[in-house]
Amino acid sequence: MKKSVPYILGMLSILFCAVVLRAADPAPVAQLRALVFDMFQRTDPRIYNPDTPVRIADIDEDSIAKIGQWPWSRTVIAQLVEQLTAMGAVVVAFDVVFSEPDRTSPENALKYLPATAEAQKLIDVAKTLPSYDKILAESVANAPVVIGLVLNNQKQSGMPADKAAFAHAGDDPREFVPAFEGSVRNLAAFEKAAIGMGSLNWTPDIDQTIRRVPLLFRVGDKLFPSLSVDALRVAQQASTYIVKSSNASGEQAYGEKTGLVSLKIGSVVVPTDGEGQIWLKFTKHEPRRFLPVWKILTNSIDPTEVAGRIIVVGTSAAGLFDLRTTPLDTSVPGVEIHAQALEQIMSGEFLIRPDYALALELTYMVLVGILLALLILWVGAEWSAALGMAAIGSIMFASWYLFTNHRLLLDPLYPSLVAATIYTFGTLSVYLRSESERRQVRSAFSRYMSPDLVARLADNPGQLVLGGENREMTIMFCDIREFTKLSEGLEPTELTGLVNRFLTPMTDIILREQGTIDKYMGDCIMAFWNAPLDDPDHARNACRAAIHMMAALKDLNATFRREADESGREHIPIRVGIGVSTGECCVGNMGSEQRFDYSVIGDNVNVASRLEGQSLAYGVTVVVNESTKGTMTDFAFVELDLVNVKGKEQAVRVFTIVGVAEKAASSEFQKFTRHHEAMLAAYRERRWDDAQNELVTCRAYGEDVLTGLYEIYEERIIIYKQTPPPEDWDGAYVALTK
Repeated sequence: MKKSVPYILGMLSILFCAVVLRAADPAPVAQLRALVFDMFQRTDPRIYNPDTPVRIADIDEDSIAKIGQWPWSRTVIAQLVEQLTAMGAVVVAFDVVFSEPDRTSPENALKYLPATAEAQKLIDVAKTLPSYDKILAESVANAPVVIGLVLNNQKQSGMPADKAAFAHAGDDPREFVPAFEGSVRNLAAFEKAAIGMGSLNWTPDIDQTIRRVPLLFRVGDKLFPSLSVDALRVAQQASTYIVKSSNASGEQAYGEKTGLVSLKIGSVVVPTDGEGQIWLKFTKHEPRRFLPVWKILTNSIDPTEVAGRIIVVGTSAAGLFDLRTTPLDTSVPGVEIHAQALEQIMSGEFLIRPDYALALELTYMVLVGILLALLILWVGAEWSAALGMAAIGSIMFASWYLFTNHRLLLDPLYPSLVAATIYTFGTLSVYLRSESERRQVRSAFSRYMSPDLVARLADNPGQLVLGGENREMTIMFCDIREFTKLSEGLEPTELTGLVNRFLTPMTDIILREQGTIDKYMGDCIMAFWNAPLDDPDHARNACRAAIHMMAALKDLNATFRREADESGREHIPIRVGIGVSTGECCVGNMGSEQRFDYSVIGDNVNVASRLEGQSLAYGVTVVVNESTKGTMTDFAFVELDLVNVKGKEQAVRVFTIVGVAEKAASSEFQKFTRHHEAMLAAYRERRWDDAQNELVTCRAYGEDVLTGLYEIYEERIIIYKQTPPPEDWDGAYVALTK
């Protein structure tokens, strides 16, 4: 139990830090949560209802092309207001601020004329014409128009006019809503004429994506509505907003100031978050919302598209730079967000992030974290991983279910990340503790046991018994030929250095090809594949090792030759024989109760040793048995013989490797193989003349590595012509040496 105390304290510390971090809710944490909600919306967006009483009068590219460069004359805007009113619009809300006089109005345009008598006459005439701003103000005064304004923090910009009253229950809402010092106002005539006025401000998240829209703002000590909210108020002919905040009657805030609860607009009650915002459940960008202004002005649109609806006037023209990002679209006109807010409020389909969401998420996170930490300690990483995946899956499903069926926003990601962190640090802690115990085992046994066995014992000390298992394995023997001749004239230190320089690269290749070194016997290496770890490609890996060993030996001999030339002594190249055999073996802990090693025994080991010895007899470097060759096409195999190796009664078909896959696939090699096989068939069928003819053809292909082999067959054929083999001869050659 004492060993577990640091672990438990560590897990509790992680949970504590996770709770503190979530309570602080820095921007990266909030952004992760928002991205999950975005994914929910993209998967299950709100479906657009064309019967919704909201449309957009769109100042689009075509309208600008037909009417002229923006900003248009106020007379055009007045005509638009009059036309929409005549078609039965309930409200005309402008996503535009008319903060400056119309520069195209006669009194403004003509003042830039030169001071000439003719120009003065035009100016005098212009003074008798009505101002375009006045024309628009009169149109606005005679229509249900809501104008927009932009809030800022410049006090000198002045206070907008009041268009509606506010009443509140509970805490003062001005403490919680977005606050500003001033505004970019419309001309006084427009402010006076309009029946409503609302803010156009957004509060995008850190990634500039709009997910929530504020319904209320504070300028100085006064409350102001958003454009969409005031458009809805005017549509209902209401005069007062009712704001409900924390600690109002029926609200259990337990004395804490948690912010706004709802906003009543006429007969519509809108639930909000504490800052007076609503989460929008977006639809995809919907062209059916948009009515091009030029069609409205030319009366080229179905009047039912306007009658009885709230019309929001705004722009989709890219050049006017009123484009926004939403969870569903990377670029939509800002006016469409006003329209979507109106649609959602009027349909009553609200996304709610409930007050209890944070407490619920933290409680779930702490409970799952504690349970996961304990299970890692009690039942290990695998079962704990299953629980962790189940916990993460359940909160993901619950969040998705609540979103799609109840429109509730609960964050599944942060608790899941904390659970993953607990699992990662918990398993790492247990692993490090286990590794410490394994190091103790290695320290105790590494002095007299092989490293492979020590590693296995460290993983499972219960294996510290004698015994083994039968499995198919590939065995390799690699031995230096004529080692006695090679060592003549060398000092013991020189001979040791020579052997070490040979064994090191050969060992590296075997290990790189997933082999295990069983032992070194002087200048000989014994290795095996498919133990202690499973290796389905053990035969292929052994053959690949043999190919690389031959290439490495060539480089090594080149180095030795250069060194011999530099020292003025004779260079004797190193030649090796490699035997590779695949078959069933017994592998395991071999030895006595006092000392044992991880090794392999069995008939297949003897076969590999004999094949290595036969490499010299056949004049090749590598000899493999038929089981090793199998059906592999990775190498260019050539059959050597059917041979009874010493100590074996049953003949073994043996092969050598003369290249890799590219050579095996070449048409030249395939032609050569057909002649070689024809030679062997004629030889075994006692067709000596045919065999000799095929030998001549085979030699013509220039396979130098087989020169010694063909000399052997030529000699045998000559002997068998004179002294035929017995009647029961099956073509096998009996090897008299190992």
